[in-house]
Amino acid sequence: MAGTPNTARRKRPRLYLESRYCKFERGLPQTVFYCPECKGDRKRARNCNRCEGFGKLTKDSVQEILSRRLLPALKARFGKFHGAGREDLDVLMLGRGRPFVFEAVGSRNPDLDLKEFLIGFHERNGERVQFAPFRIVDRARVAYWKEAKFAKIYRAIVQLDVRANSEAWQDLVGKTVAITQRTPQRVAHRRADLERERRVELRSLECHAQGRLEIQVCCSHGSYVKEWISGDDGRTRPSLGDLLECQARCVQLDVLDVLDILDEEGRG
Repeated sequence: MAGTPNTARRKRPRLYLESRYCKFERGLPQTVFYCPECKGDRKRARNCNRCEGFGKLTKDSVQEILSRRLLPALKARFGKFHGAGREDLDVLMLGRGRPFVFEAVGSRNPDLDLKEFLIGFHERNGERVQFAPFRIVDRARVAYWKEAKFAKIYRAIVQLDVRANSEAWQDLVGKTVAITQRTPQRVAHRRADLERERRVELRSLECHAQGRLEIQVCCSHGSYVKEWISGDDGRTRPSLGDLLECQARCVQLDVLDVLDILDEEGRG
């Protein structure tokens, strides 16, 4: 009949898959690392000196490695990666992994055997990235992880400007220190310049040769661990360097665990 509107195409539901990822490769970001100059725009990227036309600053990301295989398997149009925070580019994500929700849009194969998919994925990519078993959740889990504020456990290699004396420093182990952190200099251009109260528990400290320490710390949500170690020119007080009465800098950092509510309640 003339003038009758066309019947709208049936929209396929969005599929939300929750998991945790472990990242075993430094230099691998969580999501697509678009060039800050051209923003990944194809036309602008052609003449961009920063990324040399690539549009990105890294070849891969956790998001892209997963999407490359999961989206075709789900026959989905595209996907969105919603992480519970993110670690720095040069930081490994170990232990149980970091929680996230992958949102698949327009999936035509929502009944994909996710267990079989992961087996095949890990055979090809397991040396770089691994995922905990997926579970189908509702959209509310995206907001839950975006708003969640959980403590994290880190391992760091620290370089000191003096010879390490483990006996003099062992009394720091097991103590929780209240710190004040001003927004670090390295992120001050994109985040509000504020002071925040945080807590850091030094769980272990081992001395190595040439003035190096290996430490494990448990930090409250939002703590900047690298800046807590160095002090960031006085923007973090007290820093590990302040506590050890020397200059300190973070040489290497790994996330060992992202704690959840049950973990934190269990710690009392």
